Amino acid sequence: MARLREVLNWFLVADTFFVLASFGWFVIALVGRSLELPLGFDLWISLWEPLFMPAIGILMAAALISGTLSYVQNRWLLRSVGSDLRSRD
Repeated sequence: MARLREVLNWFLVADTFFVLASFGWFVIALVGRSLELPLGFDLWISLWEPLFMPAIGILMAAALISGTLSYVQNRWLLRSVGSDLRSRD
């Protein structure tokens, strides 16, 4: 289970850097388009739906799931610690 979590974390870090690099490419291509330089804006737009949108969606879903799991885990931990403290009294 720890190995699966490690692989998943590595994938999410790679996805984060992919999304950031994609944004960098978008900005550079947009500036190039405004200066009438072919820096791949049309290619970027054609890859938006099949490649970049799913990568952003995975990143957002992972953030939501991670936050929810942390909240539930902390809540469960606080309840178990609280019951341990009550049993000592």
